[in-house]
Amino acid sequence: MRMAEPVDRRAREARRVVVSSLLGTSMEWYEYILYGLFAALVFNKLFFPALDPAVGGIASLLTFAVGFVARPIGAVLFGHLGDRVGRKTTLITTIVLIGTATGAIGLLPTYSSIGIAAPILLAVLRFVQGLSLGGEWSGAVLMAVEHAPVEKRAWYGSMPQLGSPIGTIASSAVASAVTLLPDDELLGWGWRIPFLLAFPFLVVAVYLRLRVEESPLFQQVREEEREVRIPLVKLARTSWGRLLAAAAAAMFASGAFFLLTTYAVGFGTKTLGLSADTMLLATLLGALLEGACIIVSGRMADRRTPWRIMAVGGAVCVVAAFPLTAMIATGDAVLVVLGVAIGIGLLGIPYGPMGTLLSQLFTDDTRYSAVAVSYNIAGLIGGFVPSLALAMSTALDGSAWVIGILFAVLCAITTAGSVAAGLLLRRETALTVADA
Repeated sequence: MRMAEPVDRRAREARRVVVSSLLGTSMEWYEYILYGLFAALVFNKLFFPALDPAVGGIASLLTFAVGFVARPIGAVLFGHLGDRVGRKTTLITTIVLIGTATGAIGLLPTYSSIGIAAPILLAVLRFVQGLSLGGEWSGAVLMAVEHAPVEKRAWYGSMPQLGSPIGTIASSAVASAVTLLPDDELLGWGWRIPFLLAFPFLVVAVYLRLRVEESPLFQQVREEEREVRIPLVKLARTSWGRLLAAAAAAMFASGAFFLLTTYAVGFGTKTLGLSADTMLLATLLGALLEGACIIVSGRMADRRTPWRIMAVGGAVCVVAAFPLTAMIATGDAVLVVLGVAIGIGLLGIPYGPMGTLLSQLFTDDTRYSAVAVSYNIAGLIGGFVPSLALAMSTALDGSAWVIGILFAVLCAITTAGSVAAGLLLRRETALTVADA
């Protein structure tokens, strides 16, 4: 019994970490996706009413992209803290920042009240959101993976990814509820409610994160005095190829995802003339499918290796891109909903093992910085995809095929990056065997 106690305690702690990581990332994605939905639906009217509607729509989506510009900066900052100070402290900091910034958006005066200061403050708060997200997801994944049993690392590592569909469902459900209001009430006060909910969510998230233990691998690094003074410098010297492979593998996670959950929502309402409720239904169904695919691919990755599942998932998305776009292009409400929902769902295949694959590529003394930077380099590029799609579609008279082209390109990059990561890991294994 005495020998079993430490094992049981570690198992309980691992489960506690997984729950904490999942709930934290769910809150994070709720808040981040919520901004994208309202940027597509109403922010042009609230913060850019003086602009032409098309220009105002692009400007609104550009404030959405500001968060992705901040993400690499946050990745460098919080990645450094995660490798030097610890995963737990860093994660508490990031969740406080994103929760506070999101709640503050709900308190923000609009253009009609304070003029140009309103969109400036909106962009600043969006920047803070992006800054904190730059270190949030990577830390949550590392806590789950580094606490996990070796044989279940991909499964445990897939749990924080479930925060994406949970956050999507929660944000879409809340957005659907408030968009039922008459337009004057929605624009007057209804849009604020989803953002103000961030404050009670923040209290729960901080409580959960205070209760978990620090990563055992980070504790080992500290005990052995292996901390790297500037992790990013070491990565640039020794692991730049791995950083590029990881960034390529993660390209779909922001670019393709927000192409469907942000741009396609606006495309459906403004170009196809469908209701906001219809497009939000598509994101809700897509989130359910995505969650199922994350669970299945996370399980499979422990048997077939994460890079293989990611490569296959990326290839499936490439093949599906144009049939799904053909469904959206019909303008039929049922086919549009199915096209968007299936596209979002298929992204769950590469998304499930992504955190584990990125973790495998790097050593424990620089892992937080490496995962954060590579993931958020991809996020920086992906953040401009909705704006790029809107600009391309405007130039092409509202063509839906922009969605298929960008979706296929982004997922092809993911497939190539996953294969490259797999080759690096196989080479590492071969060298280890040869040395032995």
